[in-house]
Amino acid sequence: MEAAPESLQQGRGLVLVRRQPPAQKGLLERLKARLWQSCTCSVPRAWALVQSLVPATRWLREYRPREDLAGDVMSGLVIGIILVPQAIAYSLLAGLQPIYSLYTSFFANLIYFLMGTSRHVNVGIFSLLCLMVGQVVDRELQLAGFDPSQDGLGPQGNSSTLNSSTTSLVLGPPGCGRDCHAIRVATALTLVAGIYQVLMGVLRLGFVSTYLSQPLLDGFAMGASVTILTSQLRHMLGVRVPRHQGPGMVISTWLSLLRSLAQANLCDVATSAVCLAVLLAAKELSDRYRHRLKVPLPTELLVIVVATLVSHFGQLHRRFGSSVAGDIPTGFVAPQAPDPRLMQRVALDAASLALVSSAFSISLAEMFARSHGYSVRANQELLAVGCCNVLPAFFHCFATSAALSKTLVKTATGCRTQLSSVVSAAVVLLVLLVLAPLFWDLQRSVLACIIVVSLRGALRKVRGLPRLWRLSPADALVWVATAATCVLVTTEAGLLAGVLLSLLSLAGRTQRPRAALLARIGDSAFYEDATEFEGLVPQPGVQVFRFAGPLYYANKDFFLRSLYSLTGLDAGRSAATRREPGSEMGVGEGEPVDGKDLGSVTSRARLVPMVTGFHTVVIDCAPLLFLDVAGMATLKDLRRDYWALGVTLLLACCNPSVRDALKRGGFLGEDQGPEDEQLFPSVHSAVEAARARRGELVVPDSAL
Repeated sequence: MEAAPESLQQGRGLVLVRRQPPAQKGLLERLKARLWQSCTCSVPRAWALVQSLVPATRWLREYRPREDLAGDVMSGLVIGIILVPQAIAYSLLAGLQPIYSLYTSFFANLIYFLMGTSRHVNVGIFSLLCLMVGQVVDRELQLAGFDPSQDGLGPQGNSSTLNSSTTSLVLGPPGCGRDCHAIRVATALTLVAGIYQVLMGVLRLGFVSTYLSQPLLDGFAMGASVTILTSQLRHMLGVRVPRHQGPGMVISTWLSLLRSLAQANLCDVATSAVCLAVLLAAKELSDRYRHRLKVPLPTELLVIVVATLVSHFGQLHRRFGSSVAGDIPTGFVAPQAPDPRLMQRVALDAASLALVSSAFSISLAEMFARSHGYSVRANQELLAVGCCNVLPAFFHCFATSAALSKTLVKTATGCRTQLSSVVSAAVVLLVLLVLAPLFWDLQRSVLACIIVVSLRGALRKVRGLPRLWRLSPADALVWVATAATCVLVTTEAGLLAGVLLSLLSLAGRTQRPRAALLARIGDSAFYEDATEFEGLVPQPGVQVFRFAGPLYYANKDFFLRSLYSLTGLDAGRSAATRREPGSEMGVGEGEPVDGKDLGSVTSRARLVPMVTGFHTVVIDCAPLLFLDVAGMATLKDLRRDYWALGVTLLLACCNPSVRDALKRGGFLGEDQGPEDEQLFPSVHSAVEAARARRGELVVPDSAL
């Protein structure tokens, strides 16, 4: 540490002594050291890498069966019971066979158990992702010559009949029908999305998902939920309408539904009404008495069991033409690599899918980690969710993500670790191996009702819009724009619009921050906005200006306009006028300034009179987060113009980064005087110094 001797000998109280920064190594040396550290291999380093990539190898050794096992088993059983009906139902959204949803739930739970850093998050099928997968599947089916309106569910689901009105563009292997091609598209999409997520984790890009703000995610969930609700109405009504694609899909689907109301299946309508009433009533009761219920009511499973029995013994499919789930095979099929040609076709669609999955997974993991007092690693979460997509894609699975509803159930039922995911996977495995064929007679209208009721939480987010508007109109605009674009255009366009509008909102807040003149609070050393508070005392001859934002290239003009408008002096124009030939620049020898005779003008400086109602401008830099090159040039030009008019510019409350930028930019040059005469620790000290130095205004030549 070093300090100027005169600073230590002044004896004026505490003195800050700046530490000398350590000697920096050259770029080549740093790269060599990093490369050597990365290439060095040893058993401890290899084991540390394994523990980092597979966190289960670390926390399983510290597992406490007496304290944690009961809660993990209970929550795993409950989630497994909930997963089965949801997996079968969400296959409607993805346009795939129910067996693939069960595969997805099984593999995702096992992989996240090994690689996840969150103790409570449940990773599996998610309604929004299923919708996005289903839209891509429908588009590719139509391009391949299949009829997208012919769902994969039902006794006719495995038909490979081509739509004669559509040209076959992308045909799969011989004998590959509609369902075969649908799962090929879904696995290709899932693999590409998983690769994106793994690359983001390897490149340490976990912070990217934080740029998806909560209003954006809420608006996206709302808009996607309306889209999901619209897509399920045809199943609830039992009508056959085309599955529209592209912009305006929701509006086109509603128009088709209105035109087809006369062909509604009364059996499906009655079943939907009963199921909706039972499910909604059970959800309301569960919410009202959730503190008394140790285990949530498995309403979806009970409804599915009862509806399947009624449909089987009532022969609803044969007698009334009600659509049913059809054959759900047992066991696993042989793994298969996704088609590289399809991967190229869906590469762009996979980008939005990967971003949405990552954002929801990381935000949920961090939210539950904060509420339970532990931490998660965002980059490892990206790797975990990415592997939940990459590896299962070879086993006929589709995209997964963390889901809020099932995570809330896990925490409510006593989940302590991810061992509960193994229990849930065991329940799904039991259904896969034994119980799946029992759901043959399950009506699709029942599955649609389960999906619609699961959207209740997302649709309720509209209630918080008025409060959000009162808190932040910009965030409310992002919410509305994202939701509206999802509904009126497409979900991908809604996500893109939300991201762009969020960035524009952020730029707008920094481009036009609040600016104000400050006045003193009584006899204290504190200053506040004179237009916001009454009874403040303005300081004669001193203008205190606050700019509540950074100073950079996008807002430098607004900074100057605000300062000139509030102080009533356009320093730039006035100084330029004084510098014009023939104008009065400065004064001659012996001309008084503030009642004092300043003497003759030297070769390095000349004296100027105070031509304004103030002699000093103090800028409160406390809200000034950073300066760029344009901001630095603005301050330099402003100081030069003020000097030309006989006004001193002082800065107060600068943070260390701003002080360093001022030094590097030459604002605190030696010819401008000592640093402690230009920068002040508080606004009050700057005002007091300005009043003490009033009438001693000397302008160096270099400032003009």
